Amino acid sequence: MRLNTIKPGEGSKKTAKRVGRGIGSGLGKTCGRGHKGQKSRSGGFHKVGFEGGQMPLQRRLPKRGFNSLTRARNYEVRLTDLDRLPVDEIDLLALQVAGIVPGDALSAKVILSGAISRKVVLKGVGATKGAKAAIEAVGGSIAE
Repeated sequence: MRLNTIKPGEGSKKTAKRVGRGIGSGLGKTCGRGHKGQKSRSGGFHKVGFEGGQMPLQRRLPKRGFNSLTRARNYEVRLTDLDRLPVDEIDLLALQVAGIVPGDALSAKVILSGAISRKVVLKGVGATKGAKAAIEAVGGSIAE
């Protein structure tokens, strides 16, 4: 291969549309814009959402709801989820790494749902009364 033989791939280079270059080109005089009107003028375009003076759709519809900046980011974790984790010491970070709770979680609480068959130690994760009893029944513990 020589540098003087290199060519771009087929169809990768498209020739620009040359407008205003005579009648024979098919894009002479008005350059494909038609006659008169706002769209034929330079700079003749309205802003996005403009409906010709009619009240735009985004202003006709009512505002609804909001995203709370202080919403609670507390999540529930089932006993069966704890059973599947490969680690014995479970904290919020371990739950986030395993994908059981999202990364933005501020706290988690274990609930009595399903069963647990192995010993685990909870650190910094809350537990309901029933979940606490189930964890302690298999030899686990909860360190607050």
